[in-house]
Amino acid sequence: MEIKQEVVDAIIAQGAKELPNECCGYLASKDGVVIAHYELYNTDQSPEHYSMDPKEQFNTVRAIRDAGYQVAAVYHSHPETPARPSIEDIALAYDPTISYVIISFAEETPYAKSFKIASEKVTPEEFTII
Repeated sequence: MEIKQEVVDAIIAQGAKELPNECCGYLASKDGVVIAHYELYNTDQSPEHYSMDPKEQFNTVRAIRDAGYQVAAVYHSHPETPARPSIEDIALAYDPTISYVIISFAEETPYAKSFKIASEKVTPEEFTII
């Protein structure tokens, strides 16, 4: 996955702003490069998991498509654990065609990692910041 530096900065800023809870949203790409993020509200307001409002999800996906972009990934943060999918993250991964990006705040410097998840099999994905 190629992702613009400003998008990485924006999702890390969102995660920091929403601490101690998890943040969530969508990443959108054009021509194979992630160029935009769409923040969604974590309806669970929890530091251990997140849920998205279905109506907000639908409207966001529509906005992404209307802008001429593709849904590239779902992202969320882990306030206190590493950037790797939890058992719940794996079980809830609904689309094997997109990526799952996790931002970790467990270390002094926040960082992000990307994964593909299909049939509960997790594969780390190359994550190139441009």
